[in-house]
Amino acid sequence: MKVLYLTFSVLLFDQITKLFVKGFSIPFLNFSVQGMSHGQKIALIDNVLNITFIENPGIAFGIDFGADFKMLITIITIAASIGLSIYMFFIRKKKLSIRLSAALILGGALGNLVDRSFYGIFYGYAPLLHGKVVDFINIRVFDIYIFNKVLGNYIFNIADLAVTAGVVMLLISYSRERKENVELQSSLNNYLAGSPGED
Repeated sequence: MKVLYLTFSVLLFDQITKLFVKGFSIPFLNFSVQGMSHGQKIALIDNVLNITFIENPGIAFGIDFGADFKMLITIITIAASIGLSIYMFFIRKKKLSIRLSAALILGGALGNLVDRSFYGIFYGYAPLLHGKVVDFINIRVFDIYIFNKVLGNYIFNIADLAVTAGVVMLLISYSRERKENVELQSSLNNYLAGSPGED
């Protein structure tokens, strides 16, 4: 299934950007990237688009259900990734748009799963499956405070973006497929209704 190249590309790009934002070192190659400090912001477009480094212990777009749900979220992500992999096998003969959508979603899910599963160990702050997701793409549209939460200021990553784009594409693709099936069934019914009966 060639669409898996898209999945691996999303996963690779997501991880490369996160590692450069957070920083890393490879001692035996004498290579290191300093990265950004937590909360550091680099303005790109008039404070509307920024690179802002935060670590998200919850799910996409900074939604956090608390430390008690950390392991559960990781397990659900693992189960969802396995489910998506099986789903991609069953849709291997579907339209390209549907397969690409699923590939994007799987790539995004795997990208954040790597953070949750291994970043805690890799960076030495948490055990296996208890890591935090690195977010850095900061879009600030407006600030509205509701119950001490800021709405209109979103920080996410490439994986979140891939999942969101994949879900939107999947909904559009299935909607179009359903519409085409309805039109085909209607044409078939009209044809059969207009066919001369046997004597």
